[in-house]
Order: sequence, then structure tokens, then C-alpha cells
Amino acid sequence: MSTSEATVRERLTQALAEREDEIADRWVQLQMEQVVLGTDISEAELREEARILVSALTGGLASGVPVNRLVTSHSDLNEAVTELSLRRARAGATPTATSLAVLALKEALLHAVQGGTRDAEELFTAAVFINRLLDPAGALSFEVYVEGREEIIRRQSQQLMELSTPVVRLWRQVLAVPLIGTLDTARTQVVMENLLQAIQEHEALVAIIDITGVPTVDTAVAQHLMQTVNAVRLMGADCVISGIRPPIAQTIAQLGIDLSTILTRATLADALSAAVKLTDGAAPEEEALSLR
Repeated sequence: MSTSEATVRERLTQALAEREDEIADRWVQLQMEQVVLGTDISEAELREEARILVSALTGGLASGVPVNRLVTSHSDLNEAVTELSLRRARAGATPTATSLAVLALKEALLHAVQGGTRDAEELFTAAVFINRLLDPAGALSFEVYVEGREEIIRRQSQQLMELSTPVVRLWRQVLAVPLIGTLDTARTQVVMENLLQAIQEHEALVAIIDITGVPTVDTAVAQHLMQTVNAVRLMGADCVISGIRPPIAQTIAQLGIDLSTILTRATLADALSAAVKLTDGAAPEEEALSLR
């Protein structure tokens, strides 16, 4: 580290230690003036973020870690930037707005350093130093934001799949899964997991998979259905597939898909009749349908 850079680091460390609240307030003000938030995050939340990040920055500079590795190597500073980005992602801010919010801290820090010198060369060195310090923070915030949003999207997709594949308890020992829409590998896995769990919980003997709402059945869909049926059988239950409409029956025949080992019915009513027979003719109990 050059003498001038060491001087800038020392001056910035001192400024942060002595004027931490002032720098945090200025950073909050800059964010609000520049409208770089991209969300309705409150001023109180901004101030808490600023307090945590500026405090971590103070500790990082005092640690002696090289400036270009400070954000990635100093645990408190890395965590502060990461948590800020995740909060912005959950609040719906854009990745660009999140990065700009972090980079707005540059101006607040440079303003703090300017108060102690008027030398143009020192100011230039300070600007370069602050860029080297906070550019990695901007990059990290962008990366964490994108990863955080992807995780949120995956979790929401999982929740939507679970909501779109309910397991219905028709009566004692008889369950049904009404499927609507495309049946792909991911959704089949959710169907299978929910159905097998329900079979265990309710000690079911029959599971009806109704595909009336499935627009098309191709080889992949048929394989998914067969995997689910095989899993249900391993749990000791029988499986009935209902909703085999004429166009679907014709498609299955043309594709040469063998469903001969699976009990199928044209309508849900027919499947219910089959379920009664499979449960030794026991009549349904007088109870409301319940959803898992």
C-alpha cells in the first residue's frame, strides 16, 4: 500500500469512527434524494441498514484487510451487504436499484474525507480508494440479490405447485387428486410426495388420480402417471386414474402407451364406484370433504 493510500485509509477510518452517525444519515439522505430504492422501504429501515453497514465498514477498515478484498474477506461487512441485498430482494426492489443504493455510500464517504483536506491529489487518491472499497460491495449486492430472487421464485413456484395439486379425502380410506394443467416432472414429484404422505396419514386403501383437467397426455405424462401409480402401490394402496376422455384415449392408443396394468375410468363418478368396490363396498361416511 502506498503512503498516500495508507493516509487515506487512516483518515477514512478516523472519519468513520468519529462521524459514523453523520455518514449514515448522509447515505440515507442520498438514497432518498436520488430515488434509487425501487421499493417503498421506510426511512427507519434505511437508517437501520445504514447503521449496520457503516459500523461494519468501520470495523473492516480497522482490521487491516487489503481494501480490494475487504468486502469479500471481512465477515461482518460481507454479511451486512448480503443481508441488505436480501432484504431489498424480498421487498421487490430491482437489482440495479439495490446496487445503486450500495454505491451511493461512495459519495457519503468521499464527503467525509473531503472535510479533512483540500489537496487535489489526496482527493483523487481518496476517490480511487473508495471506489476500490465499494465497487466489490456493489457487485456482491447484485449477485446476492439475483440469487435471493431466484430462491424466492423457486419457493413461490413450489408453493403454487402444492396449491395446484391438493389431496382430497373423499371418505375413510379413499383419497383423490384432481389434476389441472400440464403434468411435468417437477409437478409429478409434488403430486407423488403429497399423495404418499396423505396415504400414510389417512391409512388410505384407494387413491384416485383425476386427469379431467389435464389438456393432453403424451409419453412423458403417461410415464409420470405410471411412476405415481407404482409408488402408491408400494404404499399398499390401489390407484385409479379417471378422466380418460375419448381424445386422450385415442392419443394413448396411437402412441402405443401401455396402461393395461393401471385401473382407469372415464369419469370421476366411475372411479368413485370402483373405489367403493375396492374398499369392500363400504359406503362413504357422512362427512365434509377435507383438503390437505
